[in-house]
Amino acid sequence: MDSHLQIKKDSLLQIQNGETVPRSVIPCLTFDRFAELLDAFVKNNGFIVQLFAFVEDGKNKLLAVVRNENLYVLATEVGESFPSLTASTSPRFHMFEREIAEQYGITPKDHPWLKMVRYHANYRQAADVFGNDYSEDIPGNYPYFQVEGEAIHEVAVGPVHAGIIEPGHFRFQCAGEEVFSLEIQLGYQHRGVERMLTEVPFKRLTVLCENIAGDTSIGHNLCCCQALEALGGLSVDPGARTVRSIALELERLANHIGDLGALSGDVAFNPPAAYFGRLRGEFLNLLQVLCGNRFGKSLVLPGGISQIMTGEQAKIIGDKLKELEPEITNVCDLLFTAHTVQARFENTGTVSKQMAADLGLVGYCGRASGLEYDVRVAFPNEAYSSLHANRNEMVAGDVYSRATVRREEIMHSMHLIRTLLNRKGEPCAKMTMHEFTLAPESFVVTLNEGWRGEVSHCLLTDKDGRIERYKIKDPSFHNWTGLAMSLRNQEISDFPLCNKSFNLSYCGFDL
Repeated sequence: MDSHLQIKKDSLLQIQNGETVPRSVIPCLTFDRFAELLDAFVKNNGFIVQLFAFVEDGKNKLLAVVRNENLYVLATEVGESFPSLTASTSPRFHMFEREIAEQYGITPKDHPWLKMVRYHANYRQAADVFGNDYSEDIPGNYPYFQVEGEAIHEVAVGPVHAGIIEPGHFRFQCAGEEVFSLEIQLGYQHRGVERMLTEVPFKRLTVLCENIAGDTSIGHNLCCCQALEALGGLSVDPGARTVRSIALELERLANHIGDLGALSGDVAFNPPAAYFGRLRGEFLNLLQVLCGNRFGKSLVLPGGISQIMTGEQAKIIGDKLKELEPEITNVCDLLFTAHTVQARFENTGTVSKQMAADLGLVGYCGRASGLEYDVRVAFPNEAYSSLHANRNEMVAGDVYSRATVRREEIMHSMHLIRTLLNRKGEPCAKMTMHEFTLAPESFVVTLNEGWRGEVSHCLLTDKDGRIERYKIKDPSFHNWTGLAMSLRNQEISDFPLCNKSFNLSYCGFDL
């Protein structure tokens, strides 16, 4: 056992990102002690990475992974209910507790807003804590929040949207154009990914994780592969870590650039919308140069990568970055200096730093509100420990800040890729997907800074080394509530702009 794991059993256990931990050393506390520690941790500026339920020896347990400048894990045993941490401690727990109630039929008592997350029968033969009929084909069959008043009207949008957008329902309570409350209901395309990951053949794990959220193929699959590597004792060559980091940054570039184009379109500024759209395709094409797929699928495998980057590929990527950087600079200047754009972006959809902290926002949404957290800096893996961090100058929490953070991260990502391309001669072997033995009765959590923010996967193995519980968290799980809060006291016509400035994932949330 590592020395840093030998601590008191009535406290938090400090762990590392991507470290295998024997389940026996995870502190399993009384619920009162569990709640006391989490309460003190959150009130001392700590944040929740994971909080989920599982069954061990026929008993219901909760496991929490929390962070400040370090990562910690702790667990507790509960019955069919437990006092809600949302009610007693912080709204940072609210989505996690709703998910626990849905997945395991365990009630967080006094939860202020207990409703369904994804609409499916729970994993145990447990009571329905929501009073809903799971046989209903239509999610959202419950009383939505309503604002009473003679001048109040309600606007319902979705779940069916125009074009190819994924399904989600938005219920606005308005007085004239002003939005008093926005309630967001998702779960219309729940696929049961977490359960599938404990049942499918080993070789299908990476395929499923690449498709958790199609625009975050690298981010989610990297979490999966890092967890399997930790549990399987696999080492990864430095050259493979370099290529993985390049792929993650290319994924970030393609999505940030595409979203700046969409924001341009939402304010009817069509020239940069078209230009950004073309530039997004350039970065998707660079992923194809790297691995043969425009979304980076099949590149990352446990133990390394499926395609070694050749000198010719590195030159193509480097030359294209050199060509595109002045184009990106020019079109960004066109967008951000237009007075009509500034008038729409500034002071629209503002989420204060305190609100962002209360909700635990992550990624560019959190950084735009003044929360400096970036997994690449706080818990670096792959090649990031040797790379420079980024600084965000615009942190007012509005659409303009979220767009500016994207612009800053685009330039930073191109700098990181150029730095990585200059690393020559690192050992790197080509890998194939194969079965290997996982450490029995173990736990691992992996975190990566996907383009939306903190992506996290947790795995628990049983005594035979099989995956017993697989827990996934996309950054959208934190940030959808932030979008709802950004519409408070805004005009309803600003919703498309606020929505695109967050650009959250439906399927990454629905799982």
